[in-house]
Amino acid sequence: MLSYSLSELAKTLPFMFFAALVGVLGALVAIGLYVYFALALSTIAKKLKFKNPWLAWIPVANLFLLPLLTKRHWAWGFLLFVPFVNIVFLIICLWDLYEKRGVDGRWSLLVLGHFAPYATIPLLSLGAFIANLLLLGYVAWGKK
Repeated sequence: MLSYSLSELAKTLPFMFFAALVGVLGALVAIGLYVYFALALSTIAKKLKFKNPWLAWIPVANLFLLPLLTKRHWAWGFLLFVPFVNIVFLIICLWDLYEKRGVDGRWSLLVLGHFAPYATIPLLSLGAFIANLLLLGYVAWGKK
């Protein structure tokens, strides 16, 4: 049977508080990113006159919205679950989507920056993530 004294437990309180704080902040960031992506995707769908832009708010269904916005069958969305194939398919879909919104499709190649080696070049991966966030916002709320 485990038994701890009050002084031993008191020593762990700062760590437990820090762990809880990191968990709560991580959850808030994840929720914020989800709302941002859903709002951007639904705005793009509205601007492309897609009849069901609300699909952007449904988890997993929003992955099937991407091929629909690029005039492909919804079943192509299953390719986003296949390792390595998903990267190629995402670049192809984003390329088409960006060009439909008047942005150069080559910007979709920024997705490749996410796969930089995290141990050696972590800032490259973070920079690519932030660039993709900004680009998605520009595609959604920019001119045209």
